[in-house]
Amino acid sequence: MDHPMPEDAGARRAVEPVICYPPETLPPVDLAALRKVREPAKLARTLRVPPRDGGCIFVPAGAFFRIVSVEGPQVGDLNLWNAHDLTERFYSGKTRALHGTHLDAGDRLWSAFPCLRPMATITRDTLGWYGFDEFGGGVHDVIGTRCDPYTGRLLTGGDYHHCCHSNLTRALAAHTGLSLSEAEPLVHDVMNVFMCTGFTRDTGQYFMKASPVRPGDFIEFHAEIDLIVGLSACPGGDCSTTHSSDVARCYPLDIEVWDPGADARARHVEPEISAYDRSHGA
Repeated sequence: MDHPMPEDAGARRAVEPVICYPPETLPPVDLAALRKVREPAKLARTLRVPPRDGGCIFVPAGAFFRIVSVEGPQVGDLNLWNAHDLTERFYSGKTRALHGTHLDAGDRLWSAFPCLRPMATITRDTLGWYGFDEFGGGVHDVIGTRCDPYTGRLLTGGDYHHCCHSNLTRALAAHTGLSLSEAEPLVHDVMNVFMCTGFTRDTGQYFMKASPVRPGDFIEFHAEIDLIVGLSACPGGDCSTTHSSDVARCYPLDIEVWDPGADARARHVEPEISAYDRSHGA
């Protein structure tokens, strides 16, 4: 310690925290109503995302999509884009500020400025039982970024091309027809689906541990706007030891799209973009 502790250090540490962004004023999520809409939905299509690879699929507003563990413990990195305006994309940092470090049923995935509106709502989660463990770890975090080749080179001096950033870039380019150089800036910080993570209590470092996900586990979302859903099956498998590796045992993930029917989708009202008056600010 470079500087002495003040005499009132204990009192300063004992000050109670204040939630920065209390969510009580947000429009409530009616999970019961959403699940009622979901009941008659039929499986419309499935995209299998291979291990150490990525994929994108279109999901219309009012439909549901489900990410499913199909063969073994596997985590995935999730990106969302407005299907008609790729600059409106998932904002993990603001989602974290509004809902916390790890997400569960009833939480929303919010879009970037200047829109700041719900892109999707989590409706079901078979890992909701996990909560937080004795290490402070939880599932489905919005605190990590995504494994990427740039940090990999910084830390190891080598190049790796199957990290989630690269997988999502290739998937978005293939889905939209963009070039890799056009698609890459649109890839963004993720929701780490099925990943078990937290911060160490002594050093505050981001940690990962073996995911509790089992074949058949899923997390399901309601699409609030027309979406391109991007998913990478992380090269770390269950992320018990590493997240950029050709050695870790990896498995595919499925994205299922469930259609509640044309009438239900027609009744769906898309959230409005932020009403903030930008004329005197940004």
